[in-house]
Amino acid sequence: MLTLDGSQGEGGGQMVRTALALSALTQIPFRMTDIRAGRDVPGLKAQHVTCVRALEKLCGAISEGAELGSRELTFHPKPIKGGVFELDIGTAGSITLLLQSILLPALFANRPSRLTIIGGTDVDWAMPIDYFIEVLAPHLRQWCEKLEVKVLKRGYHPTGGGRVEVFIKPRIKRMDFETFDPFLAELRGTIKRFSLLEQGHLIAIRGVSHCSKDLEAAQVATRQAHAAQAVLSRFGDVRIRSEYADSACTGSGITLWALYSNIKDETNPSWSVRLGADALGKKGIPAEQTGKTAAERLSEAIASPAPVDRHLADNLVPFLALAEGTIKAESITQHTTTNIDVIKAFLGTQFYIKENVITTTPRA
Repeated sequence: MLTLDGSQGEGGGQMVRTALALSALTQIPFRMTDIRAGRDVPGLKAQHVTCVRALEKLCGAISEGAELGSRELTFHPKPIKGGVFELDIGTAGSITLLLQSILLPALFANRPSRLTIIGGTDVDWAMPIDYFIEVLAPHLRQWCEKLEVKVLKRGYHPTGGGRVEVFIKPRIKRMDFETFDPFLAELRGTIKRFSLLEQGHLIAIRGVSHCSKDLEAAQVATRQAHAAQAVLSRFGDVRIRSEYADSACTGSGITLWALYSNIKDETNPSWSVRLGADALGKKGIPAEQTGKTAAERLSEAIASPAPVDRHLADNLVPFLALAEGTIKAESITQHTTTNIDVIKAFLGTQFYIKENVITTTPRA
């Protein structure tokens, strides 16, 4: 059993989510102490408890300490089964953060998984659901036969109540292999290595500006979109749709993504470079400022000139460790380095970081 110190690095919930995902995949049990020691309110939050409960369903895991506020967790994985599940975080806890724990093992389950997840789709300190769909998911589709994500209802802070449906049909089944090493060899013989070192040619910018229906009279989503469009118009083809959504509480946000190709003036579906940025509306902040903030963040990512934005790097490193390769990030966050420490503990992968370029090699 691995023992992990939850106070290391940024000392947040990312360690818990990554450890759960890799434990289920490798079938290595772990014990984590001092969970979220770096936070004002330490211990497990509702979202983390739901992660554990989800994996108990997905792979029949046995856990100890999976309670609100718990600072210690023990997790014993079992074979990854897949199936049909409804997961209710019970708060505005982030749906995409929950997916960080369950997506990786579900990609290699014994059968397809259909997950209905209830919680926050657009909340602080987490990638919005549109970022997950438009920026992260395109990198993961080669890992499975099918990956579909549908937003059924948006959920904002503080009520949540958003609903997202995820369907995953595995390509390779982890439990077809008695041990992890043969599985990893099969995976690396099937999945293309990462090689994300240049952006390529910027083809277009797309986005979605959204808000709850009670803000429709004030045209909040439209104003966010227009403000972002004004900042980004110099890049050429920019289209941002406005959406007024049924939701359990008031909220707004905007997610933008830049599409690239290795062929000038032509799209290339096999060229997976996409940069993303977002902003959430806040009470007292004009809608125009929210749109402008998101557009400026995307402009910074475009100018970097890395093909992986800072938040995508956080999410790609577990997959980078499995498939191997090299990525160049806009910047390396403490989230990323903490994630890498957990990955090393489970996989033994060697990571080399130089000038925002991350390269992985097999364990010694």
